[in-house]
Amino acid sequence: MANTGQPVLTLHGITHHYGAKLALDDVSFDVAPGRLTALLGLNGAGKTTIFSLVTGLFSAQAGRFEITGRDMRTSPSQALEPLGVVFQQPTLDLDLTVRQNLMYFAGLRGMSRTAASERILSTLMGLGMAERLDERVRALNGGHRRRVEIARALLHEPRILLLDEPTVGLDIPTRRAIVSYVHELTRTRGCAALWATHLIDEIEPGDRLIVIDRGQIKASGEAKAVMASAGAASLAEAFDKLTAQSPELAT
Repeated sequence: MANTGQPVLTLHGITHHYGAKLALDDVSFDVAPGRLTALLGLNGAGKTTIFSLVTGLFSAQAGRFEITGRDMRTSPSQALEPLGVVFQQPTLDLDLTVRQNLMYFAGLRGMSRTAASERILSTLMGLGMAERLDERVRALNGGHRRRVEIARALLHEPRILLLDEPTVGLDIPTRRAIVSYVHELTRTRGCAALWATHLIDEIEPGDRLIVIDRGQIKASGEAKAVMASAGAASLAEAFDKLTAQSPELAT
């Protein structure tokens, strides 16, 4: 994948309501290739709403966004093509095998069976899941299911990978392995990753960090720079200062 340095995702003044409730308030940021951008906020901060808008599940009520320079309002199909998505809620068919789940998705993407088979095997090998190829998803534990979902999102070699709280409910070793894998993916393949989380220990000092709270962006920049500008000794302290509250964040 080419790393042009230009943003692969840009949000311009996105505002969204659910009835009378303001979910996003003039949200603007961009996501660059070749690195992980962490969207950090508590549950209800607006992270999932952003993902729902970017993936076309909802239409933005105000503002606009572009994916690889394509405007979702005028070219939705072309704009969505470079996306790979891992939603917070599992979406695999539990009664199919890993291979069947991935082949089905590859077919939706227009991949030939030969190309899909090769891509499935190489992607699962990278995730340490090749030996699970013909197991039914129902028999897999939560960490293995999540890896299959990541593999599915990578089959068509997306330019940007969206992950909405991808490690929720997983044990610490599995969380660390998945976080490490996605970081390495951005460095070696040059793709972008937008990683939504409320878990501070998933963020590396060199990551691009966007802090969101109650639908507003409170800070953005390299994680260590955000911490420094907040005058904080830790990222957790910086988050508390920026959001003016003292949440019990997992670490």
